[in-house]
Amino acid sequence: MFSSFMTNAWISGTIVAVLAGAVGFFVVLRGASFAAHAIPNGAFAGAAGAYLVGISPLVGLVSFALLSALGIGVTSRRTRNDVATALSLVAMLALGAAFLSVSLIYEPAINALLFGEILGVSSSQLMPVLALGGGSVIVLAWFYRPLVYTSVAPELARSRGVNATVVDVAFLVVVALATALTVPVVGALLTFSLMIGPPAAARILVARPGWAVAGSVGLSLVTVWVSIGASYALNLPIGFFVGALGAVFYLGARVVARHRVTRAAT
Repeated sequence: MFSSFMTNAWISGTIVAVLAGAVGFFVVLRGASFAAHAIPNGAFAGAAGAYLVGISPLVGLVSFALLSALGIGVTSRRTRNDVATALSLVAMLALGAAFLSVSLIYEPAINALLFGEILGVSSSQLMPVLALGGGSVIVLAWFYRPLVYTSVAPELARSRGVNATVVDVAFLVVVALATALTVPVVGALLTFSLMIGPPAAARILVARPGWAVAGSVGLSLVTVWVSIGASYALNLPIGFFVGALGAVFYLGARVVARHRVTRAAT
């Protein structure tokens, strides 16, 4: 379980878990779950296009995730946010289907893009993942206070001169980078589960934003680490375990919250 190729899996999984946990908390706090679902589909289309032209899938993932995020950010100024997100989703799904229909990508590669294949991460991929992940965390830390203000008290944010449009676009860019790094680990279809399940559980259990972010990262780390070990031992896609654990954590958090309410009432 700790051979050379597994070491790459543990390292990349840890980077992705930290980023997904931190970004996912704000996705939940801002009610941007639909965008977190749509952007991975743009990343999937980019990876399929990268295979088609013979370049690194990570380049396609990052490029199309950013394109999808910026498309949502620009279009939402002129129409409802959910409509803009849906338009981006269907456009990227159409592109992905077109790329796959004319490419020579093998079925295992398609399966890895959809459901994740962290055990195939190579040493050459670690540095780009580390660089993009570190950069995203820095940007998120830089915008932490404006993100909190615009999420929970938008009027207060405006009174303090916070430009909500700039914050929204910057946040979508960070979500795009987080998505691009998460897709190779758990796949385009289940990236949503890692960025929503553990953060939503932490949001229920912890009231203060700073501690909630820490709790979200902690639950994401546990989710990814357990999923890697289970995937290796049982030879099942890691995305299955990530999705299942995310649901378990969320349901467990709801039970704990209900128990707190019951105790407070007695």
